[in-house]
Amino acid sequence: MTALKRVAILLLALAAAAGAQAMSIRELRTLEAAEKDGKAYASYYLVGVLEGLREGVESSQRDGHKPVFCVEGRRLEPAMARSLYQGELTRNAESYEADMPVQLVMAGALKNSYRCTR
Repeated sequence: MTALKRVAILLLALAAAAGAQAMSIRELRTLEAAEKDGKAYASYYLVGVLEGLREGVESSQRDGHKPVFCVEGRRLEPAMARSLYQGELTRNAESYEADMPVQLVMAGALKNSYRCTR
């Protein structure tokens, strides 16, 4: 199974567990621009996505599955969520469309920034 398929399965599982539809890139941008505190709300959302993906990977590891990304003692803090997201969008802008879920971008950022070495 390719890494992209594992990420897609992880995202589907997280969305099903949350019982809500994921926010798209377009919706996140609209939230940032339209609300008085939109940028702060968007940042909280990105932190939640980051923490959800991290927990999902750790849970799948406990079940014996190969992780999509590995922190392996490196620094990964909630405050890094926005820069990871923005960096991934900047580096791979041609890969993402506005209606794609924010979780897909964050998963790509984590996969690219926290490659597994073991």
